[in-house]
Amino acid sequence: MSNRTFTMIKPDAFSKGHSGGILDMILKSGFRIVALKMTKLSQEKAGEFYAVHKARPFYGELVDFMSSGPIIAAILEKDNAVADFRKLIGATDPAKADAGTIRKLYAASVGENAVHGSDSDENAKIEGDFFFSGLERY
Repeated sequence: MSNRTFTMIKPDAFSKGHSGGILDMILKSGFRIVALKMTKLSQEKAGEFYAVHKARPFYGELVDFMSSGPIIAAILEKDNAVADFRKLIGATDPAKADAGTIRKLYAASVGENAVHGSDSDENAKIEGDFFFSGLERY
């Protein structure tokens, strides 16, 4: 079990000014930020990141959305990081998310769900490596 996970504050949450509130919730939940950057994904990079979904009908819409504005990418550290972060963000559908979770508070819909969170230790490493070099981690 790894003690690191990856997250992105998505364009919808960023444009609505929720980045600070989301980062505050992350820190207050005991996560340490190992790497952090604001960036904007090109269509090509968004497609690369979400390549696992390429055969799904929502892929094009997802790529368009994720390249529509700035995001904040971060690697987070805490014991049981992946599972604890998934619990903190809540269900993908904010209507089904538990009260007090990031998505319940900040997401508008399944498509505009405020944050990404890695679903496994393996994907956390792959996703963190996609955005950050070794020199960008502390």
